[in-house]
Amino acid sequence: MKTNVQEKIISGHKTGGLVLLLVIALYVLAIPAMMFGTITSLWFINAGCVIWLALGWILLLGLKVLKPNEALVLTLFGKYVGTLKGDGFFWVNPFCTAFNPAAGTRLGQSGDVAAAPGSTVSVSSTGTTVSAESFSKKISLKVMTLSNSRQKVNDVLGNPVEVAVAVMWRVKDTAKAVFEVDNFKEYLSLQCDTAVRNVVKIYPYDVTDNVDTTGDGEADDGSLRGSTEVVAGRIRDEIQSKVTDAGLEIVDARITYLAYAPEIAAAMLQRQQASAVVDARKLIVDGAVGMVELALERLNEKQTVTLDEERKAAMVSNLLVVLCGNHDAQPVVNSGSLY
Repeated sequence: MKTNVQEKIISGHKTGGLVLLLVIALYVLAIPAMMFGTITSLWFINAGCVIWLALGWILLLGLKVLKPNEALVLTLFGKYVGTLKGDGFFWVNPFCTAFNPAAGTRLGQSGDVAAAPGSTVSVSSTGTTVSAESFSKKISLKVMTLSNSRQKVNDVLGNPVEVAVAVMWRVKDTAKAVFEVDNFKEYLSLQCDTAVRNVVKIYPYDVTDNVDTTGDGEADDGSLRGSTEVVAGRIRDEIQSKVTDAGLEIVDARITYLAYAPEIAAAMLQRQQASAVVDARKLIVDGAVGMVELALERLNEKQTVTLDEERKAAMVSNLLVVLCGNHDAQPVVNSGSLY
């Protein structure tokens, strides 16, 4: 069941410097006040000073420092209080605690808020890096880049291909990010992998006849290799549809690696080479036929020489051999007769 927590921005609390100075000043004044209470035998002054010296430091727990594009989600005894945003020196209720279940998760990406010095790190079974509570509970609001590992996915023709995608994302709603899902970073990583598989399996690696990639019932020329921007856009939209409830925004997605899987890469390379040779030969033959036709037309127009059908066939054969051969032809000069 969803909590439907709405983000609340805490404003007007940039009084950290004032509170810090006030606490320091009261601690300095507490010592002479105790001396005065002792001299004048005013026990309640001494009692107040002792209580302040013992408990006054609690106010310092409410001091929070934020840099630009950082946020802090605060709870009070388990209840969501609000989110601090913007740079500055804040003071809030000292009993408020910061909450961020993804604080210790590292996904091999840029822009994560740094961990506290001396914190310990461990690696989870999913390959993400997790730490204890010593990690900073701040949430980065910057655009971050997530690069998951390469995935082996079958395209629409069943050919295994390897794909890697870089996703640019940021936290849009801090309350949803920390309360709607258990760990928004791992959730995003899983949705990225799922979206890549869902989209890649719709397309062939290269342009293929009789394949519908748009869902309109008609064959098109869409492919992973030739329609990279379209495929990346569909992956971005697929991820966004899944992470909106988690308060995340997908800024962009890009395919960073695309290739046939190693087990079929050699065979597919031979296929591409054969296709390229056939296309080249077809182009050469079309050009040679055109040149032969032009030669016969010009000879006929100029009436340079009159050839019967048999001699025309021999001329056509010779010209095609010369024009379509892989090697330079060796000319033979006939100096005896016309034929």
